Amino acid sequence: MRRPTFVLSLALASVLALPSAAQTAQTAQTTLARRPMTFEDMMQMKRLGETAVSSDGRWLAYSVTTVNLEQNTKTAELYIQFVGGGDSKPLPVAQPGDHGPQFSPDSKHILFLSGRSGSEQVWVADFNSSDGTASNPKKLTSISTEADNAIWSPDSHSVVFTSNVYPDCPPITATDAATGDKCNVDRDAALASNKVKAQIFTHLLYRHWDHYTGSKRSHLFLASVESGSPRDLTPNDPRDVPPFSLEGGGCGCAFSPDSKELAFTENLDEEPATSVNADIFTLDLSDPAAKPQKVSTSPGGDFNPAYSPDGSYLAWRSQARAGYESDRFRLVNYDRKTRKTKDLLPAILDNWVEEFAWAPDSKSILFTEDKRGETPIFITNLNGVFHEFAYKGDFSDLHPVDGGKALLVTSVQVQQPAEIIRIEYTWYTKAVPGYDLVSNDLSAKMYPISHLNDALLAQLDLPAMESFWFSATDHTDVKGFLIKPPEFEPAKKYPLKFLIHGGPQGAWGDSWSYRWNAELFAANGYVVVMIDPRGSTGFGQTFVDGVNGDWGGKPYTDLMTGLDYVEQHYPFIDRTRECALGASYGGYMANWILGHTNRFKCIVSHDGMFNPESAYGSTEELWFNEWEFKGKPWDYYGKPDAENPFRKWSPALSAKNFKTPTLVIHGQLDYRLDVSEGFQLFTTLQRLKVPSKMLYFPDEGHWVLKPQNSRLWYKTVNDWVDQWTAQSFQ
Repeated sequence: MRRPTFVLSLALASVLALPSAAQTAQTAQTTLARRPMTFEDMMQMKRLGETAVSSDGRWLAYSVTTVNLEQNTKTAELYIQFVGGGDSKPLPVAQPGDHGPQFSPDSKHILFLSGRSGSEQVWVADFNSSDGTASNPKKLTSISTEADNAIWSPDSHSVVFTSNVYPDCPPITATDAATGDKCNVDRDAALASNKVKAQIFTHLLYRHWDHYTGSKRSHLFLASVESGSPRDLTPNDPRDVPPFSLEGGGCGCAFSPDSKELAFTENLDEEPATSVNADIFTLDLSDPAAKPQKVSTSPGGDFNPAYSPDGSYLAWRSQARAGYESDRFRLVNYDRKTRKTKDLLPAILDNWVEEFAWAPDSKSILFTEDKRGETPIFITNLNGVFHEFAYKGDFSDLHPVDGGKALLVTSVQVQQPAEIIRIEYTWYTKAVPGYDLVSNDLSAKMYPISHLNDALLAQLDLPAMESFWFSATDHTDVKGFLIKPPEFEPAKKYPLKFLIHGGPQGAWGDSWSYRWNAELFAANGYVVVMIDPRGSTGFGQTFVDGVNGDWGGKPYTDLMTGLDYVEQHYPFIDRTRECALGASYGGYMANWILGHTNRFKCIVSHDGMFNPESAYGSTEELWFNEWEFKGKPWDYYGKPDAENPFRKWSPALSAKNFKTPTLVIHGQLDYRLDVSEGFQLFTTLQRLKVPSKMLYFPDEGHWVLKPQNSRLWYKTVNDWVDQWTAQSFQ
């Protein structure tokens, strides 16, 4: 007889999917009539922000943002809730606008960020874990350049935070903070009083996303809780620490368990406008003269360092390819003793690791990964053997509790804004039939903790999202999603809104959005269809790479083939009343569609690239355009357009084909895709006498964020679609 062999199974765990808050509330109130959601309903919803869990796992603190539509404001407030049960209550020491709560590891204090003193600073209050009360708030920092992104040291004696300072000012030190701080005060005052507002640029990335970068840079500071004295950990550094990243905010840093070392992220490349090579550095905090030591080796981006609880390892998210911001995010682990780095996950997990958290025993890591329209939770040991155990929806903010037997996480679904849930998971062994071995497996149960919007969601008819698969022209499997309108009747014919996501390395899926809310688009009587074409995340890196250098190629045919599929398989869609809507890359694709098919009754193009050659000269993150278009425009001068991606995939060069009524939307503060791209498109449409309209926001960037601007955006978009689909239900 064979000796028993113990293995970890790769099979998916069998779990119960957590119903959305909307489904739960609706089930409990089936006798109440539900209505379609309105924009005003969406603005009434409370928006979950940062979350924090006390080290004993008893208390949960989080920020909640409420919108006042008439005052055009968004206000964050801090709440605390006992994890074992009970309602949330406002954190007694907090004021409206406070945010960024963090419990001290000894559970005796809680910090938060507040502007109550006239500038944003770190505040610390006493915390009583026995009853969840907080008292005696005190301002910890008084730095003139303000404080952000604060985290505790594990010994609860110090705090690290970020502040934007002039790097050529004298460094702020624990023994002399006044000299450096006065230099920053004087520089700010001189800039404010100068009647000449001109700027001189000597480097690229002089503006970024929605602001001009100026002369200040983000630095890391260490402050003693006892004295409040700050020390610049990256003195005179001309670079931002951490570098800007859309993958998550925060300080991009982590303390070692003994509080003697800090790991952080920085990009040392000479030209940050063309580089994504952020690296992980460690700094000895016990030696003021110590210099940062680079521990990562990948030529791609490295982000989000985190020490194992026992201090043996340092893990982070890593990309392998230089210059490619959308390369696969791997999970790597650095052995601090041997100084060797290991890619933890096998090739079978070919999607992006979005975030991760160490289990308390330092023997496993919990992480989330994009996967076919979901962001499930996985757990892996240090040999890369993993399990998936929570898969319905979009999960984030992982907080292991109860010694690693449970998680507090944020859960989002297309029918539900963010809420906090508890996941309890247990390992068990089972025999494998036909073999002399057993398998370790995992089961999990989920429980809702927060209930921010239950009462409102119970009133709303939010149809479930369906998914479908189809075969692309090259036989690649592609996934799409469909939402029917409220009060759907199968015998009727409905107009269609065809949504195209941005990125292009993005994805549609089971998630909520306040900017492009699929449920709200469906609410006024439309079928909403969303397809994840080539370039979308969650379907393997080869699928992601399929958009590179092929912007109007396979992604376009994927979208059109997918639309053909839904027209053939869903008879309630009126193919004569369809409108295509997209933003960012979706805006580019809307522009491309404009010149390559007349199948749509109307088009909405938001912040779309119209002319790739002009967009190259007016954008700021040049690494993106140089990767996606395989070089720089002048690399192709003298070559045929068919060999020049900047012209081959230019919507502008198909202008003679433009016929579809088009709404153009752009913001003045959009520096990723300059407003000139929208103006060029609108000018072209007007000169061609194509029915067109432009919605211009002088005070918005790549996203429309202000509440009343958002209301105007939704109204203008929906009115445009209604106008051209001639909505009259049969």
